[in-house]
Amino acid sequence: MVKVAFIGLGRMGHGMAGRYLDAGFTVAVWNRSKGKAVDLIARGARWAASPEDAAIGADAVVTMVADDEASRAVWLTGDGAATTMKPGTIAIECSTVSYHHTLEMARELRRRGLIYVDSPVTGLPDAAATGKLTLLVGADPADLERARPFLIPLATTIWHFGAVGSGTVYKLINNLMGAIQIAGIAEGLAIAEQAGLDMKLVLEAVETGVAASPQVIRHSRRMVERNFAGATFTASLRQKDAAYAVALAESLLRDAPIMGRAAVAAYDRAKSHAPDDDEGRMIEIVSRPKGDSAG
Repeated sequence: MVKVAFIGLGRMGHGMAGRYLDAGFTVAVWNRSKGKAVDLIARGARWAASPEDAAIGADAVVTMVADDEASRAVWLTGDGAATTMKPGTIAIECSTVSYHHTLEMARELRRRGLIYVDSPVTGLPDAAATGKLTLLVGADPADLERARPFLIPLATTIWHFGAVGSGTVYKLINNLMGAIQIAGIAEGLAIAEQAGLDMKLVLEAVETGVAASPQVIRHSRRMVERNFAGATFTASLRQKDAAYAVALAESLLRDAPIMGRAAVAAYDRAKSHAPDDDEGRMIEIVSRPKGDSAG
């Protein structure tokens, strides 16, 4: 039976690991806290003592962790997955990491005889749990075909952007544009509130007007209602992704990425305000009236 090791059981990773169980794979899981794996273990997953342990005998290892540091730790440290992966094993990075890190990981894992695919995802936790993500893939075409059986259970759409690293490039672009939009939504709604506009009418106009987008529609009503229950994406994660995107932009563009830097600055503030809460709380930062010096 085909074996998958899944590392990182956060809001997205938990549902993704469950998809491999649904698809009939033999699954080993690891996470910093075992509590997030209890129901997966009950469904038949093997709890691994470390990423190294999870990777023993695996045909593919899939990671979904927070950032470059966490990715490097689960792949390359003394108890990292690469320690026990046999040559030819597929290494699939679904985490959103920096472009530089993606290229570094590809070089190191290839040196060890492994096949590295960067495949960050778009979609919310419910899409992760039901196999309806979109995967943004960077890989050699032959490597993608070898990895495809391990990607199909996760997604309804697989976009192949090119060589290793290209999926990460697009994911950083996507999340930077999201950061800019969400910061703009918060600022626009805060202006409307302080100007005394009818916010019910504002929402109707925003959601149906030319400025509407999936991000606008998803966040505007929640911001106005200050309804941040069940965070799906935190200020800390958005700030991290925007910072990675700006670093990439600075390496490629002649002129400074003005909007990107502004988004990073906005999320620096949001991260300080509520790092692990929903990113929509941005509106709580920008909505103070002029003359209010609190906070």
